[in-house]
Amino acid sequence: MFFLAQGYRVIAHDRRGHGRSAQVADGHDMDHYADDLAALTEHLDLRDAVHVGHSTGGGEVAHYIARHGQDRVAKGVLISAVPPLMVQTDANPGGLPKAVFDGIQQQVATNRSAFYRELAATAFYGFNRPGVEPVEAIIANWWRQGMAGGAKVHYDGVVAFSQTDFTDDLKKITVSVLVMHGDDDQVVPYADSAPLSAELLPNGTLKTYAGFPHGMPTTQAETINADLLEFIRS
Repeated sequence: MFFLAQGYRVIAHDRRGHGRSAQVADGHDMDHYADDLAALTEHLDLRDAVHVGHSTGGGEVAHYIARHGQDRVAKGVLISAVPPLMVQTDANPGGLPKAVFDGIQQQVATNRSAFYRELAATAFYGFNRPGVEPVEAIIANWWRQGMAGGAKVHYDGVVAFSQTDFTDDLKKITVSVLVMHGDDDQVVPYADSAPLSAELLPNGTLKTYAGFPHGMPTTQAETINADLLEFIRS
């Protein structure tokens, strides 16, 4: 609504298996996510688009631009995003151990309703931090969106967002990219994501938010929207 009021066309797509998109059994990986985005972009004949991706969506934006080229892209924005690589490897010692993501898959496979409710009520929005008052409507809406997707989709998606290495993608992107990340992100830890992505991007700019959580586009919308607008207009 904020950007519509500023005169921009806003397109928010539901990733395959999410929201109102088809519940397909396969293709829940970054290549398909990027190809789906490319198909949508071509179908709508979008040009000079600013691609904004939050969390897994940030990886999707990076992979789309690198895989399909920049002809239709004006700028990119990665918000609390998963690149360059989330999982811990010999080359990425600061990443999270694979056991963390195995545990997420286990919870998604067995009781994702409880898992989604708990995640939204705690780490995702920083509602577990001292002095932060949980907002029930935000928690309920996040749970609602989560449960609208498919269990198999989400199970496979854990591998997509945690094990995809976006290093080479980031190096290929020459359009201006704003990397926005809170330093109290408990879902995608700051130190192994945003600063590294900004360094890899040929034309990247890092904007760090002190104390902001993973879900900062919702809980700190006024700040994030204003900074996004400034970047888009610049």
